[in-house]
Amino acid sequence: MGTFDGLPVPSDKTYLREELARIDESWVAARFDSLPHVVHILTSKDRETDILLLREQSDVVEEVVDEVVHAYHGGFNKAIQNYSQILRLFSESTDKIGDLKHDLAEAKRSLGTRNKQLHQLWYRSVTLRHIISLLDQIEGIAKVPSRIEKLIADKQFYAAIQVYLQSSLMLEREGLQTVVGALQDVRSELAKLRGALFFKILDDLHAHLYNRGEYSSVASSIYERDDEVPTTTAVAASRMSSQPLSRRTRTLKGDSQFGVRGLTNGSHRTASTEEGSSFDGHDEEDSVEHEEATGDGQTIRNGTDSKLLSYQLPPWLSDSSPDEFIEAVRKSDDPLHVKYLQTLVQCLCMLGKVAAAGAIICQRLRPTIHEIIISKIKAHMETKNLSKSACSQGDRTGAAGLHFIKGQSEAYRLSKDKPQNGTSNSGTHLAVSPVSPLMAPGGKAQAAAKDLLDSILDTIVKIFENHVVVGELLELRASQHDINTPKSLPTDVNWNADSEASQATGGYTISFPLTVLQSECQQLICEILRATPEAASADAAAQTAKLAKKAPKKDKRQALLSALVKWSVEEDASEDGVTFTFRFTDATVSISNQAGADLIRQGWGKRAPNSSQEGYGSAAVLPEQGMYLAASIYRPVLQFTDKITSMLPKKHSQLVNDGLLTFTENFVKDHLLPTMFVDYRKGVQQAISSAAAFRPRAHTTTYTPTVEKGRPILQGLLAIELLAKEVLGWAQAMPKFATDLVKYVQTFLERTFERCRTAYMEAVLEKLSYRLIGRHDIERLMRLDTGSACLPSQLGHSVSHSEAVGSEVELCELFLNLPSIKQDNLIRDDNKLILLASLSDSLEYVADSIERLGQAVPRAASQAEGNSRNQATSPRNLASFADEYRKLATDCLKVLRVEMQLETVFHLQEMTNREYLEDEDAEEPDDFVISLTSQITRRDEGMAPFISGEKRNYVFGGICGIAASASIKALADMRSINLFGVQQICRNTIALEQAMAAIPYVDGDSVQQNLDRVRTYYELLNMPFEALLAFIAEHDQMFTPTEYSNLLKVNVPGRDTPSDAQIRLSEILSH
Repeated sequence: MGTFDGLPVPSDKTYLREELARIDESWVAARFDSLPHVVHILTSKDRETDILLLREQSDVVEEVVDEVVHAYHGGFNKAIQNYSQILRLFSESTDKIGDLKHDLAEAKRSLGTRNKQLHQLWYRSVTLRHIISLLDQIEGIAKVPSRIEKLIADKQFYAAIQVYLQSSLMLEREGLQTVVGALQDVRSELAKLRGALFFKILDDLHAHLYNRGEYSSVASSIYERDDEVPTTTAVAASRMSSQPLSRRTRTLKGDSQFGVRGLTNGSHRTASTEEGSSFDGHDEEDSVEHEEATGDGQTIRNGTDSKLLSYQLPPWLSDSSPDEFIEAVRKSDDPLHVKYLQTLVQCLCMLGKVAAAGAIICQRLRPTIHEIIISKIKAHMETKNLSKSACSQGDRTGAAGLHFIKGQSEAYRLSKDKPQNGTSNSGTHLAVSPVSPLMAPGGKAQAAAKDLLDSILDTIVKIFENHVVVGELLELRASQHDINTPKSLPTDVNWNADSEASQATGGYTISFPLTVLQSECQQLICEILRATPEAASADAAAQTAKLAKKAPKKDKRQALLSALVKWSVEEDASEDGVTFTFRFTDATVSISNQAGADLIRQGWGKRAPNSSQEGYGSAAVLPEQGMYLAASIYRPVLQFTDKITSMLPKKHSQLVNDGLLTFTENFVKDHLLPTMFVDYRKGVQQAISSAAAFRPRAHTTTYTPTVEKGRPILQGLLAIELLAKEVLGWAQAMPKFATDLVKYVQTFLERTFERCRTAYMEAVLEKLSYRLIGRHDIERLMRLDTGSACLPSQLGHSVSHSEAVGSEVELCELFLNLPSIKQDNLIRDDNKLILLASLSDSLEYVADSIERLGQAVPRAASQAEGNSRNQATSPRNLASFADEYRKLATDCLKVLRVEMQLETVFHLQEMTNREYLEDEDAEEPDDFVISLTSQITRRDEGMAPFISGEKRNYVFGGICGIAASASIKALADMRSINLFGVQQICRNTIALEQAMAAIPYVDGDSVQQNLDRVRTYYELLNMPFEALLAFIAEHDQMFTPTEYSNLLKVNVPGRDTPSDAQIRLSEILSH
């Protein structure tokens, strides 16, 4: 049914639910209609049963009702009691409210009678409380000066400025100083403290700009002076070198009261550098760990632990009141020294003293840099003196440090060491080189200059990085608000007389320190190079004119300069009781953007009136000075410029265009290169024109392959090789000018080659050997000779044995078919032949050296040569000169070989047109053979020190072949020969064989084979005719048909030769 499901029926009377379920739903309808039930009973047949059923259902319902009443009667009773209590409380509240209304009405009537008296009492209490507060403030303000002095003594500058500004604002409010006269003295004392605080902050900023401060990034030993800068046992910041040199403050954006948004969004972050760079060598500083000091005095390592302090409050802000700037510093990731510089700049901005500080920094900049450079030079001098005392033998060793050509240090040592042959090359070097060994590439002077300049420029870079940080911060503040008005103080027009940004910073911009730093560096370089700034700086006028275009008009510039010379900021004494006066007399300081132009207009390198004029004292450190030191200066300057460029903001990147690098490059281009060309051209001329330049000199009897051990290179060519190495050493040191220097070398090599060609022609002119090697057929045959493999320039291909033998036979035929050779056709002077041998070896040595040097030519020169190939007159590269030198060396060897072959032919041609009818056994060879062998021995001994064994074999190796051919061919022209004549010829071959065997490296087997062939050929004359024919039949390939025929034609006494001998010989050879 569902209607009675929620009734509280006990569990023991569950039958009631069943009974209720049987009751029809019509009994529980919302609108019960009894009529249908009455009609049903009246019309029912069994009325009693229906009535009884209804009664039972009624009893069930009543019983259920009893159970419900029994279950809920307790709650009904409690509800009735609560309701009664509520009614009672309402009744009591109504009575009390009535009484309260009555009391309030009585009070209102009582208070209304004394209203004015109460108001007077309230006003008096308010006044008294205000007076008590003012008295408390006056008591606190009276203690402010001593508090500020204590903060200044503790170097809590930011906290001191906070106290000063709060006190000044309190004094200005509501005219308190006019009410309390005693506060005027306090205000005057605060004004004095403002000046003292300004100069303390300025001194600290100046010290940290030059890395002399407590929190500087570099703790240099030359600045550890107790009377100048206080030092601490723990370095307050990590070294700047532990961060890339391209680090600089980013462009700061946003504006707030203290520039907090700029500090947060433009934090001083590190950025990686690209370049060598070069440079060449600051990684060792990066590996050094430095200590950092925490606020509580503890010391940690500048490594992983430093990250734990990145969000801690710096020690110099420990007493400051929290504000936006302090929160930004605490959250910043900048290095400690950068945070400190930011704090000092913020202090100057809060004081409104930025212009005065900028002008003073500009005034002190040049003298300070000058002092720093002198200090670095003195430190180097002390180190040098210590090293000399510690190592007294250091001067005997080769200079270490600057190596321009990799692997060429041995070449420069030639000017210092004494070779084993007893001669010294230092005389040659000093005679032809325009520079001393100290100034040569890799010399001690070059190494010392580079080391000195590297150290100084590295210090300058670290100083300039601090100036970039400060300059960017000042430029940001100048673009955001008036930085020359103290924070929270009324504006005074005397503090901001010019709206220009440069005027707002007192002339201090990033361009000004960059110009001064480069100017001082240029002065140092000019002193090292012994060059005056006016003469050295060819672009000074153009640079001045360029910058002058950006300068303000004359009237404004004069006004600014006059304000700079005497700039007084005076506050009314009647109001403050104090006067501030700042006077700057350094005329080189400018407070406009044309600071760099004014500085250069006075002359680059012109020092301020108060700076030292005696120079830097670099001569005490460098072994020698001169313009050739520009080679060692160029690379440090280039690296310095790259570092400076990487640190500059983009809008200032053009400042380095006309700086130190431009000056150095112009000096090299306009002064060093022309001087170098003239000096080295003169040295080359002296080397190749002296009488001893092409005079062979040997102090050993055998050939040595190295110059150090006595290889007798011609002095002229050895000097040229040393000069070429020096010039290419300059090219390696200055890659940008490598193209010009390589051209110089090419010019020198070309002139030297012409002189060598002249010496060669003087020896071979109008000689038969020179004409023969110029013939194409002979040149081709000589190229096929196996001995030509040892030639310096071998352009041929691999040759087979048959081709080599055939070419040798053909070449001998050509020489033997020449007309009768006369003495005038030969080089009879042995000295000329020795000269050719020495010239060949020297040319080959220079060619090898040129080839090695060509591989070490800087890439810039190679690229320049590659780009010039498209021009009509493309310059030759060094490799082509090496090929020319080798070709001339090869021609010398060819002339020597052909000359010895022609000498052999000349001597052996006396065998023809004579009779060898001797009467006794031969004990001595013929006179012409004796002359030939003595000549071979003499020339071999003369050439032995100048050419290697392979080349000696090439020069003398062709003698036996042509001697054999000439001896065999001479039989055709002999009229008669007997047994003793044959023995004489054999004795001649033995003498020749002995002479050749005395020459080392000559192929003895080849000599013996050729001369055995001659002896075999002539011994055939001793055979009877029939035996000769039998021999020919068995060895028909040993000699040619013509040679066999000549055996039968010659008249041999005692040998019977039939008339048909030639016919029978032909028949045998034809088979």
